Amino acid sequence: MSFEQLAALVTLNVAAALSSPLSILAYLAAGLGISLVVVSAFVKTMIPLRWLAVGSNVGFLIYGALHPAIIPLLIAATLLPINVYRAAEMMRLTRRVTQAQSSSDLSGLWLRPHMKAKRYKAGTTLFHKGDQADRLYLLADGRIELADIGKILEPGKIFGEIAFFSPSRRRTHTARCVENCTILSIDESTVKQLYYQNPSFGFHLIGLVAGRLSQDIERMQNERTAAAAAESVADRN
Repeated sequence: MSFEQLAALVTLNVAAALSSPLSILAYLAAGLGISLVVVSAFVKTMIPLRWLAVGSNVGFLIYGALHPAIIPLLIAATLLPINVYRAAEMMRLTRRVTQAQSSSDLSGLWLRPHMKAKRYKAGTTLFHKGDQADRLYLLADGRIELADIGKILEPGKIFGEIAFFSPSRRRTHTARCVENCTILSIDESTVKQLYYQNPSFGFHLIGLVAGRLSQDIERMQNERTAAAAAESVADRN
């Protein structure tokens, strides 16, 4: 094809695109969709990426409906509700994390929508000290005892997160159901997916782990202080 023929073809297509207001709108919508796809290639976080995908889907949907072009129309119509749902889901998680951070809430109730529930009978051992850790847990109702230290966990508390993130991935306590319990759990792959989709989730989870470690350190210091005081009394006697 010669340059003259190519120029004539471009001129013909431009004339066709500008032939009516609907045709102009269709091509503008397609241009918007293409632009948003290009911009999304430079976005690093998932929420803006999802909304850019929503915008590009709308652009291609309008183009497919006005041009008309059935394949772009079907693709955009299929992807649009998926991207809207996923974007809204991520924004809900962001709001939960923000609310938890602002209220210093370490209970983990904001994780509920991403966890699976299971009932356990009283006396059931959920995991033993030294077991491999592949899930973290949230106690929905009932009571859990960390048997080796005699600590009772009340509903609304996350547990098992220390081993979940430790290098050895081994449980540091044995968890036993004191009474019938409903326990929610989340696996490693889901946690990683939430972290990559929403970095603020990861920051809050780090805060949760750090807070629990601080509590454990304080407990051990109190135990040492009490043991030292008992030894001092025994020596005086």
